Amino acid sequence: MLPYGRQSIAESDVEAVTEVLRGDWLTTGPAVGAFEAELARWTGGVPCVAVTSGTAALHVAYVAAGVRPGDEVVTSPLTFVATAATAALLGARVVFADVQPDTGNLDPVSAAALVTPRTRVVTAVDYAGHPADYDELRAVADEAGALLMADAAHSIGSAYKGRPVGALADLTTFSFFPTKTVTTAEGGAVAVADSQRFRRAARFMNHGLVRDPAEQRHPGEGGWHQEVHAFGLNYRLPDVLCALGLSQLRRLRRFRARRAELVARYHLMLSDVPGLVLPAQRAYVEPSWHLYPVRVRDGRRREVYERMRAAGIGAQVNYLPAYRHPVFEDLGYRRGLCPLAEAYYAEELSLPLFPGLSDAQQERVAETLAGILS
Repeated sequence: MLPYGRQSIAESDVEAVTEVLRGDWLTTGPAVGAFEAELARWTGGVPCVAVTSGTAALHVAYVAAGVRPGDEVVTSPLTFVATAATAALLGARVVFADVQPDTGNLDPVSAAALVTPRTRVVTAVDYAGHPADYDELRAVADEAGALLMADAAHSIGSAYKGRPVGALADLTTFSFFPTKTVTTAEGGAVAVADSQRFRRAARFMNHGLVRDPAEQRHPGEGGWHQEVHAFGLNYRLPDVLCALGLSQLRRLRRFRARRAELVARYHLMLSDVPGLVLPAQRAYVEPSWHLYPVRVRDGRRREVYERMRAAGIGAQVNYLPAYRHPVFEDLGYRRGLCPLAEAYYAEELSLPLFPGLSDAQQERVAETLAGILS
């Protein structure tokens, strides 16, 4: 089965991990800081905290934003459920706004209609690696007195109007799952510009520990002393995985270039296929394509999905609108809440896209899809 996405591991990655395994630090060591510093080069200098997953990054970011029970978080339903679940776990009410019909990104007009005085965060999702419309969403968040957050799980290395993802929102989260552009096996990160929110994020992901005597309540206990002033969790990403991530980040430009090349080839090969809509790209955006999401018209998406899979091509669907998961149904959310997101989901099909995809494999994908639809 040709997968829709997979990791790209080189000998340099293996050597980087092996070097850490032979050293003194498996976790909380120098590779963590090196990885965070390299990641900050891609966020325009905005400092980053590495964590154990993209989901952990969302949880940490919402905590850093001060999300509490009774707050509201406005976000897109066209995302993996973690974008909403991590806010709900903190007691927030998740408010789903509709999406733009071409990019699948959060629609600023829809979001503006749903913000209230209780809105704490507006969370955009860079669907498929295409940055959302951050200038318009910034205006929506500012008008509501809320923070703007970017779920950039798909879009590391992307730019919006010449500015890098990571520097566009108050908080930005990344994911380094194996199908993503850069992987640490499992892992994520939060980019935070504000120093107080950064400190809150860094403490929460490390049990809430306070180690600086100047900030401790009882600093005279001894050199071993550390305190917890607010509860946190262990979301530390170990040195072994940070070493892999650092090695991967050094090839991010090549990863992005190959993905862009594959997207351009898909555009050429599929432009005349009937009943197929190709992904859109804004002129002012430089995406990092994580997915190649086509739209299959005329109610044929399931047929095409099953026939592609039967042919050994691992097409995928991204995503079931988050509020249609039973956990949100049980909270009172109902189908039809976001008609454009549901229409997008009903037609979406992700084709294989990863740097190791060969031209011949891609041609097989395109020929199989064209054969089914023609």
